[in-house]
Amino acid sequence: MRLRLMAMVHLHHRYECFSGQQEEEAQRNGKVPRDKREPMVKEELPDGDYEWGKQAERPDAGKKIAPTTEKEKPNFGLSGKLAEETNTYKGVVLKYSEPPEARKPKKRWRLYPFKGEKCLPTLYVHRQSAYLIGRDRKIADLPVDHPSCSKQHAVFQYRLLPYTREDGTTGRRIRPYIIDLDSANGTFLNNVKIEPRKYVEVLERDVIKFGFSSREYVLLHEHSKDDFADDDVQEEPTAEPAASQ
Repeated sequence: MRLRLMAMVHLHHRYECFSGQQEEEAQRNGKVPRDKREPMVKEELPDGDYEWGKQAERPDAGKKIAPTTEKEKPNFGLSGKLAEETNTYKGVVLKYSEPPEARKPKKRWRLYPFKGEKCLPTLYVHRQSAYLIGRDRKIADLPVDHPSCSKQHAVFQYRLLPYTREDGTTGRRIRPYIIDLDSANGTFLNNVKIEPRKYVEVLERDVIKFGFSSREYVLLHEHSKDDFADDDVQEEPTAEPAASQ
């Protein structure tokens, strides 16, 4: 028993000497012994992960990390004034909106379609101020089925505009116009292609064609001899202010 105790004391003395030598050697080499090092710190981050390291060595030590917020994604939808002015009908966005001078005509205008020598049913175009022409039967007022025509090809529009009479006085009258809606193959008035997005007046007996369709539409009305008088809008006379006494 005595011998065992002496052996244990001897081993403990050797371990202390060895540890002292290690510490002296580590100091000479600039190293810190493992048992003298600072304990590692385990810190929880805002997103639930953990980060290991010495708290004194971290640049953000002692500071609270603010939670990251997701950046707002760009919104490419319609908003504001643009959304208010979007013109839709039956779920389809229309390429055209009527102008302020749009009016229903007083004359009973008609379009007479011809396919070669064959006369097709008459189209009565006096019941509203504008008629959309195109292949999309869901929204077109005057459908055209030829594949060269666009879904929204053109608009037949009545407009109230000023003019000068023969006696020099001014008045206003409702006249028919045609406007092409940037169609793929154009709109033709008397075999002349009209410029897109511009109103062109259509006179009595003018011929309209759409795309490469062979159909021709002749504009007529029921009272040709009363051409100017019928749609002339008479201006109401304004009362003159009374002279001051």
